[in-house]
Amino acid sequence: MGCSPKAIAVGCLLAVVVVSGIIAVILAVVGVKDVYLPPGTKYGMVFDAGSSHTALYIYQWPADKENGTGIVSQAEACTVQGPGISSYAENPANAGASLRACLDKAMTIIPAEQQRETPTYLGATAGMRLLREQNSTKADLVFAEVSKTIRQYPVDFRGARILTGNEEGSFGWITINYLLETLIKFSFAGKWIRPQSAEVLGALDLGGASTQITFQPSGTIEDNSTEVFFRLYGTNYSVYTHSYLCYGRDQALKMLLAALRKNLTSQQISHPCYPKGYEENVTAAALYDSPCVPAPAAHDPSQILTVRGTGAPAECRSAIQKLFNFTACGANRTCGFNGVYQPPGHGQFFAFSGFYYTFHFLNLTNEQPLSIINATIWGFCTKGWKEVRFFQGRLHNYCPSAFYILTLLHEGYKFDEQTWSNIHFRQKAANTDIGWTLGYVLNLTNMIPAETPEQVKGQQHGLWAATIFFIVLSAAVALVAILFQCLWNPT
Repeated sequence: MGCSPKAIAVGCLLAVVVVSGIIAVILAVVGVKDVYLPPGTKYGMVFDAGSSHTALYIYQWPADKENGTGIVSQAEACTVQGPGISSYAENPANAGASLRACLDKAMTIIPAEQQRETPTYLGATAGMRLLREQNSTKADLVFAEVSKTIRQYPVDFRGARILTGNEEGSFGWITINYLLETLIKFSFAGKWIRPQSAEVLGALDLGGASTQITFQPSGTIEDNSTEVFFRLYGTNYSVYTHSYLCYGRDQALKMLLAALRKNLTSQQISHPCYPKGYEENVTAAALYDSPCVPAPAAHDPSQILTVRGTGAPAECRSAIQKLFNFTACGANRTCGFNGVYQPPGHGQFFAFSGFYYTFHFLNLTNEQPLSIINATIWGFCTKGWKEVRFFQGRLHNYCPSAFYILTLLHEGYKFDEQTWSNIHFRQKAANTDIGWTLGYVLNLTNMIPAETPEQVKGQQHGLWAATIFFIVLSAAVALVAILFQCLWNPT
């Protein structure tokens, strides 16, 4: 007996449904291949353990790299409460405890699944350099305590160490030039490129215990001990850098006070840089607690010294100039000060840290000429204590700090009336803190291999489209078949 038209129609439709379904399954199985997902974000943390304070910086970068160096940005900055870790030499456990609040904050920022893979470093600068010189055992105990604390957190801690002065200066140089896109920038074509016309900038850093100058000179560097090489984003760089230990702001002011006391038998010290009418007591132990300020032979640590300000700018500047040796190089050698080789300065410079904070207080960060700088500092140093005490901060130190910076930059680093305009006093660049830590991370990313993109099973775009088309077609045919069945079904 033959099939009815109704049965034939339904059978054909069902056949189409089955064939379409089989085709879809075959495409889904045979067409499978490896599809690469974009790599994720990596994180890194660096503690900047300076002489006067510590800060934690959290950085992030894509897991793939650009010409051997990661594209790094700052995710967060956290200032550790209290003084620098070198100040805890007599109670090292407190050095470790001081880091906890910032570490706790970091754990809320870095995803939990990535914390154990987050490289974490602690770099100490001039404060710990001085403590190591003074008492290496105490320095080791401080490092042991901060390391113990960091290891209690689920991070990839890679150690605490003291940076050399050259490292501190050159990593700061990398930070500035990275942020200002003289090393690499994102082009309108959607690619990272090396700017061909960009001129790298110099870096001027003033901390509490040391100061650094770093730049790329126009000629060769004659002293190999002042030369540092980097390879960043496929380009080689040779820069001059030098760090002057004991010539940071805090240590320089200690040296100044000790020099003013020299050859005095009285316990009274007249300070020409302090405002007239200002007075403070200082113990001899506190004054001579650093290798930068050797104690005199007949030294009584318990002695109380009374320091009185006299507000005499000419005497102040003269006393500060005596902290430097400007003649040690001789006539035939380019030099900074204290006999240290320095090639002629070249290009634009960013002055940050202590340079910025002192001049910002005096409203001198707006590219004023050297004559205005000098006149403003001179005028401030003539003010009495009654005139300045209503401002915030350690006001009595602003006059000597300002004259110290002026002397360091003008006579020490050799910025004259023509080249002074090349100095730009800045706290940040591209909304990111300026310092050595970002440059440190950028350099370290050369040692972090580019992560292979994650592989998953999937279909190419065209095969996915075809598969979806046949599945939809199958569903549509099935619906039509059901409709026919309903319409032809006798009531």
